[in-house]
Amino acid sequence: MEFLMPTKEITESQLDSQLVKEVEAKSHTKVSSCFQCLKCSSGCPLSYEMDYLPAQVIRMVNLGLRDEVLKSRTIWVCASCETCTTRCPNDIDIAHVMDTLREMALRSGKAEAEQDMRRFHEAFLSAIKTWGRVHELQMIGTYKLKTRKFMEDADIGMEMFKRGKIKLIPEPIKGRKAVKKLFRKT
Repeated sequence: MEFLMPTKEITESQLDSQLVKEVEAKSHTKVSSCFQCLKCSSGCPLSYEMDYLPAQVIRMVNLGLRDEVLKSRTIWVCASCETCTTRCPNDIDIAHVMDTLREMALRSGKAEAEQDMRRFHEAFLSAIKTWGRVHELQMIGTYKLKTRKFMEDADIGMEMFKRGKIKLIPEPIKGRKAVKKLFRKT
């Protein structure tokens, strides 16, 4: 089962015995119960875009390969569709683990693998923080400013605007203050 591991050689100095405990505490998921059945990886609709399969990421967390995991493309490509979570026979919330790993990568400064994806996640969270929900116009505007890709997808954006899919001002939601309070806690 060597395909479950990164192909490069691993030294003892690369291993962080606290990683699995930290991920389990932050994600409230028992990552160490994974027995590598590969159901998560075989069902993942985005695995073709990942540098490591979801099962490999879980294995690397269990081994303590902190740098490898936090710098991986996989944690940013994951769409949190929860297919992996649904398929897991051990009830590991893999999608939430990926969210946790993204958060850890951002906090540690190791989020270098996919700058555009990181910027998208930041723009997404910023819109939710501001409006209590996703406001597409703000999210895409923030993302385009951060990536400097102003005209990319402009034709699609204009078509969506014409069809009423993008609103200039979002509809207010109940509980907007509660959402802001959640962001202050994190």
